[in-house]
Amino acid sequence: MKALVLRQNPVAFHVEHVPDPMPKSGEVRVRLHAAALNHRDEWIYQGQYARIQYPAILGSDGAGVVESVGSDNDSEWIGKEVMINPQMGWGDSNDAQHPKDYQVLGMPSQGTFAEYVVVKTDRVNLKPRHLTMEQAAALPLGGLTAFRAVMTQAEIMSTHKVLITGIGGGVAQFALQFALAQGAEVWVSSSDDAKIHQAIALGAKGGVNYRMEGWHKELLTQAGECDAVIDSACGDQINLFIEVLRYGGRYVFFGATLGKPKELNVQRIFWKQLRLQGTTMGSDQEYARMLSYVEQKNIVPIVDSVFALEDATQAFETMRAGKQSGKIVLRIV
Repeated sequence: MKALVLRQNPVAFHVEHVPDPMPKSGEVRVRLHAAALNHRDEWIYQGQYARIQYPAILGSDGAGVVESVGSDNDSEWIGKEVMINPQMGWGDSNDAQHPKDYQVLGMPSQGTFAEYVVVKTDRVNLKPRHLTMEQAAALPLGGLTAFRAVMTQAEIMSTHKVLITGIGGGVAQFALQFALAQGAEVWVSSSDDAKIHQAIALGAKGGVNYRMEGWHKELLTQAGECDAVIDSACGDQINLFIEVLRYGGRYVFFGATLGKPKELNVQRIFWKQLRLQGTTMGSDQEYARMLSYVEQKNIVPIVDSVFALEDATQAFETMRAGKQSGKIVLRIV
């Protein structure tokens, strides 16, 4: 099969022909039509990930058609259009993943940047009928992360006002769509005014450019205090998020791209009785709920651009530039 292989010395991607994977009992082989990029893939490329193994086929998200199965018991899957649940070993608790067993498809197991991928049968779900292959491929990892952040951790409802930071990224876009589907009043922030305007066109009430001095005061003037902030940056701005949250509000974060804050205004946290909640990915139960919600609300993932597998280097350069609004997808076939 044709695959995008990450090799070491020097670290680089190469489109190569590698042996087709063969499913064992309890597994299916999916002929992939599309796969989506995630920042996780870039972090592995940059060596900022534990226990990297070379050569590697990255990619966590994918959609395609089941072509073969490892046992007759799974034969009903043959020919079905599916999308892949990229997580494995979450465990029985909805509170958090199992720290030792949990992993995500694409490292160390071979991922979706290839013509075929083999996964356990319980890792495939029928593709939502209203989605194209490219749209379905864009959903799993980012959609699940956003769904858990919005629904489980922030518990967003129609009466809530929420700030979603860094709008334009895949998870933030999904968080916007889920919060809007809940009927919440959504505000956004970005360093790119065009992305703010795009979010408003999708239904956001308004937004602020976080490079502007005193942006949090502008947000308070326009929107008032927020019930929740959903963030991926952290850093020193966490203290500004504390200021825009109402008493009893929630700060939910799924990343820390700006690193640790130099200091944390703990007095304001306990006085305002805020909840600071970390989150990442989600349980299998949340994944099933997300798929049902996407179909019920007719949510369509926002795809910024689609590249051929042979143009994957250009796709990664686009993601590094950070100019996209939505997911970047590779078309496999």
